Amino acid sequence: MKQDIGIHPGEIGPHTTISGRPLQTVYRPEDVVEVDYDSHLGDPGQYPFTRGVHPDLYRTKQWTMRQFAGFGSARQTNERFKFLLTRGQTGLSTAFDLPTLMGRDADDPLSLGEVGRCGVAISSLADFEVLFGGINLGDVSVSMTINAPGAILIAFYIATADKTGVPRNKLRGTCQNDILKEFHAQNEFVFPPAESVNLVTDTIEFCAKELPQYNPVSISGYHIREAGSTAGQELAFTLGDGLHYAQACVDRGMDIDSFAPRLSFFFNSHNEFFEEIAKFRAARRLWAWYMKERFGAKNERSMWLRFHAQTAGCSLYSKQPHVNLMRVAYQAMAAVLGGCQSLHTNSMDETVCLPTEHAVTLALRTQQVLACETGVANVVDPLGGSYYIEALTNQLEAEAREYIETIDEMGGMIGAIENGYIRREIADAAYKYNAAVERGDKKLVGVTDYTEDDGPGIDLLKIEAAVEDEVVAGLKALKAKRDAAKVKASLKQITDDARAKKNVMPALIEGAKAYCTVGEMMTALEAALGRFDTGQVF
Repeated sequence: MKQDIGIHPGEIGPHTTISGRPLQTVYRPEDVVEVDYDSHLGDPGQYPFTRGVHPDLYRTKQWTMRQFAGFGSARQTNERFKFLLTRGQTGLSTAFDLPTLMGRDADDPLSLGEVGRCGVAISSLADFEVLFGGINLGDVSVSMTINAPGAILIAFYIATADKTGVPRNKLRGTCQNDILKEFHAQNEFVFPPAESVNLVTDTIEFCAKELPQYNPVSISGYHIREAGSTAGQELAFTLGDGLHYAQACVDRGMDIDSFAPRLSFFFNSHNEFFEEIAKFRAARRLWAWYMKERFGAKNERSMWLRFHAQTAGCSLYSKQPHVNLMRVAYQAMAAVLGGCQSLHTNSMDETVCLPTEHAVTLALRTQQVLACETGVANVVDPLGGSYYIEALTNQLEAEAREYIETIDEMGGMIGAIENGYIRREIADAAYKYNAAVERGDKKLVGVTDYTEDDGPGIDLLKIEAAVEDEVVAGLKALKAKRDAAKVKASLKQITDDARAKKNVMPALIEGAKAYCTVGEMMTALEAALGRFDTGQVF
């Protein structure tokens, strides 16, 4: 007899997914009787793009292998970038340190001890010029994982290209710049939610006109999943954020087809192999539907959900760290079978330190083996038509729709943030998963089961304290030699434009070229936008 699995997961047990979705022993035609090929699936490259946005996918263009990299100074990260490119990486992905992520300079008292620790320290355009020294920005796409100061880092990127003679229309890459998910999960916000969204909208509007190949936002479910959400929640809240940005742009007077083709997405690829593949397929179908039906998009590219995937950092453990290699390999395969456009495979040591050259090379080789030796890239959506995959895809789509409708009833994503709804949903899911692990209903190899001596140790990348001294000294020297009057005028223009609700990107680019720092420009914006205080006491 067919089990009643519903669309909302429940408690996690031995025969559920890690999201708590009950699983049947076997799936049959009656589990997907409502699926119509043309309206629910379509061929790859055809609406609703469930099976992929490209007819040939990896047969004609391999996914971009984009390993996340950044540590210490701009000089050290430049060396790592060049190392990865010589090893066959096909795109750059930039990790910034905590001070930069929070919009603070290296010499800020609150930055002490954190400079260059979890990513590269960037305080000004001078650092960017070193970061990409010897790298032609017209030849390689660059991803930047930063949010609250995202507009400022995009300005640095544009200014670097301008100064090195790379036309803006040749720039390719992505800035994460997804501030909404910071309020859900990662907490690296500075300005209030509505004002933060307005800043993101500035970047989308500016890039639509000036950088036609650049993705000004990467709408991120990755961090939502890392915070403990289920697969369905990751899908729903990510698309909910994307719909909010789209509506903000339309409300500003932009035509949906003028900017939607450059919206990109970023998903987690977790351990539950088939559920992850179904999640990616459901995401494409849902986004296409909302773009067409809610926003009236005419351009097919506006309906494409293009996404970067990263294997699940939260699934890696310090115990028996070599086992992480196997976890990452399976997660990477799920992302490829799900049709990702680019992929980062985590290094086995990322749970304890930034990756060593040895560990990051193995992570990259994982992708290269997947692409060259397994045959998974030869057929588009090879699991399409599986009773199990199609049933999971339908369930995830239905669950996400219910969540999005609930968020709409709250007045949209800002309302859902302000009343704490999304944080409560994620916290509840995280609790259920951890409880299942503690009960033994979900086993973790080398952690809860099959435990033993951790085996041979691994080398750890250590950031020397001298790096912070080097970075701070460089910033001090920059401030001493730049044109102080030009800096002051540039910062005033940023504040004035933000207060007048003018697009601040031109002022930020001029500020970058005047060598205003990240912290100075964030302060200039704060004077107009205010600073967000959650009011929470811990």
